[in-house]
Amino acid sequence: MSPYLEARSVSKIYQQGAVTVRAVEEVSFAVDHGEVALIAGPSGSGKSTLLSMVGCILRPSSGTICLDGSPVSDQKESDLPALRSSTFGFIFQSFNLFPFLTALENVELAMRLQGVPAKPRRSRALELLKSCGLAERATFHPSYLSGGEKQRVALARALAGDPMILLADEPTANLDSVVGEEVFGLLRRFAKDLRKVVVMVSHDPRAQRFADRVFNLTDGRLAPLSSEPNAVV
Repeated sequence: MSPYLEARSVSKIYQQGAVTVRAVEEVSFAVDHGEVALIAGPSGSGKSTLLSMVGCILRPSSGTICLDGSPVSDQKESDLPALRSSTFGFIFQSFNLFPFLTALENVELAMRLQGVPAKPRRSRALELLKSCGLAERATFHPSYLSGGEKQRVALARALAGDPMILLADEPTANLDSVVGEEVFGLLRRFAKDLRKVVVMVSHDPRAQRFADRVFNLTDGRLAPLSSEPNAVV
């Protein structure tokens, strides 16, 4: 039985005039339900480009992204928004919260776009904020939240549509060490408790403690650092 998420010999090549830029080259990895995979590496190594291909935001120049054994990266462009909405939850280093909405309304928004009725989406949004330790901050706007609280709202929002895969792009880049570890811990807990597939990219060495699979990306090429790091439980 195939792992739920696979990247098979994925490359992304850009042509800038006479210059060929190989942002990601021949990358293969797999992650299954309940696992956290870390794509590590320095800035400019292609981590975010790889994550965007995994999340069907960028189309690979070659190679294939597969979900549950089926190729998805070659689907029609018109089919990709629905796939992203139903399958992926995205978490970014800049939080991407709407400043004029409360924490609760930010989490509800993802479900509003999916057509979920008001009462169940309000109930689920409150439940998710509680699971992220933010029940008492539900009515606060982002300007009244700390960086760690904003990122936890973003995590609750990413989970709102019940996606199978969570993709986190440098989720602790703007957080201090203590709060950063709390966010890594939440990602790991949701992978284990909810059987989510979690892929995060980070140059933060603390992230390795929370990952089941760690890969190193350097100059667009991927090599495993460890298939079984000393992850926290």
